[in-house]
Amino acid sequence: MFVVLLRFAGNRGEAARLGEGHRQWIKRGFNDGVFLLVGGLEPGLGGGIVAYNTSLADLRQRVNDDPFVAENVVSAEILEDRAVDHRSATGISAQVSRRNSLGGKGYA
Repeated sequence: MFVVLLRFAGNRGEAARLGEGHRQWIKRGFNDGVFLLVGGLEPGLGGGIVAYNTSLADLRQRVNDDPFVAENVVSAEILEDRAVDHRSATGISAQVSRRNSLGGKGYA
């Protein structure tokens, strides 16, 4: 399991122009079963992602494909959780899937 921190960087002013591509990138992460949770870092610092079902190398590539990362709107830091018990992640994933099946939005 991983935590990805996306902190605003030097090209923050381009966020509005690149926002749709960033939202599509997030949607792909959920659809591919890699993103578990996505949200903002307060106060207005950027965003965070909990990711699983992937390798560190594949996640790095995925993060580099984010238009916000590619265009220096955010800088990315990937933290790896080496916990041996991921039962809570499975439970959260089940709840997210249930929410989505009931019409909830599964991405930001």
